Amino acid sequence: MQDQHVQLWVKTKYYLQKTVADKTFKELFEHIHEVARVEQETLYLLVANNFLKTRIDKLFLNKMNDYVNTISPDLVRFRIVLKEDLYDSSASNSQDEKNKSFDVLRTGNLNQIYTFQNYVIGKNNRLASTISLQVADQPGVFANPLYIFGPVGIGKTHLMQSIGNYILDNDINKNVLYVKTENFVEDYVNLLRADNIERFNEKYADIDVLLIDDIQFLSKKTQSQQQFFKLFENLHSENKQIVVTSDRPTSELKDVMTRLTSRFSWGVVADINPPDLDHRLEILKRKLQTHLIDQEAIPTEVLELIANSFPTSVRELEGALNRVIFYKTIMNEDLTLETAIEALQPLLKTHRMESLVLNSNKIDQVLDVICGYFNVSRTDLYGNSRKRDILYPRQIAMYLLRDLYDLPYKKIGSIFSGRDHSTVMNSYEKISVGIVNEESILNDVQNIRNKVEH
Repeated sequence: MQDQHVQLWVKTKYYLQKTVADKTFKELFEHIHEVARVEQETLYLLVANNFLKTRIDKLFLNKMNDYVNTISPDLVRFRIVLKEDLYDSSASNSQDEKNKSFDVLRTGNLNQIYTFQNYVIGKNNRLASTISLQVADQPGVFANPLYIFGPVGIGKTHLMQSIGNYILDNDINKNVLYVKTENFVEDYVNLLRADNIERFNEKYADIDVLLIDDIQFLSKKTQSQQQFFKLFENLHSENKQIVVTSDRPTSELKDVMTRLTSRFSWGVVADINPPDLDHRLEILKRKLQTHLIDQEAIPTEVLELIANSFPTSVRELEGALNRVIFYKTIMNEDLTLETAIEALQPLLKTHRMESLVLNSNKIDQVLDVICGYFNVSRTDLYGNSRKRDILYPRQIAMYLLRDLYDLPYKKIGSIFSGRDHSTVMNSYEKISVGIVNEESILNDVQNIRNKVEH
């Protein structure tokens, strides 16, 4: 047993001791002194009877897994088992190591906490989540393949694994496999070097649903691309569901063979963007429900601080919330805005420095592109002219600064000569409606957005 795994349980147990009632802790957790086994990043905890197992599974397991993933550099999870479960599993492992590997793949490599139920939907991910649910409901039929792309840390893996968990919940006999692209490549290269490619083919045979994460890491790996192409062709020809995620659209996958990227577009391509402020707050509130803490102990102003400070990544957002909760637990004192700032200070300092440079550069870029596109000057944009050829570019500028970078209305107003936030809101709403109803406005916004993003 590796020390790092033992330490993960020790820290989690200490966290539970601080956050659950004494009676509950003594009854459920006090007598769990060690990790009984570790397999495929799953840490098995042995309990004495089925009552304890059932109660921990239902009430605390998700929260334990949430917590351990805030303190572990790798994605790990706990599993509660009885002695007979442990022995049965060990006996089966000793009988056939090859079958053990195959059985692990058959479990899907899915994290049970990733479900549609705890995936918070907003306008940035509504299309992707709706399509994903339909794919899960009709695997191999509705959209095959499904290609989901977006920046790092905004929930692509959660959504992808929700598909797998939903399918298994409805049909346990389905063979679902979630695999990171780096692991796919590593597996292929190792077995190729061992002259045992048949074993590789066996591992990926008879899959009903393939979920492959971060496909951009196939870049420049020619042999692995060819092998994945064969796998893709075989699965697709048999109407087996394929779901792919990436940090970029198919057209921007570099050094990946064209015949692969073109196939990624056969089904449906859906993007996920960073959440807006309201969505970030909803994510924090939903995440707070999974913690062993009184929700009223985290003031709304603290949630707003976190939501405003970490605008681009759900992963960073949740990490900041976990840090605040952990700080409160350790310090054992009421949480205020001041103590939250103190807890988040190292993260906030880094983000402030990045944001100062990032926002300034990006604001200038948007305004420069708009000035060039409409042949107007910065003075025109900042001025008070209500002429159509000046007012319209100004409204689009306000819309894009809000839509691209989620800048507060007040901040955008200050850029445009101190205009009131209501003026910015009206401009944003006018362009939003225009995009839906007028093709010329849609084209202008798309053209400018493409120039800004490239």
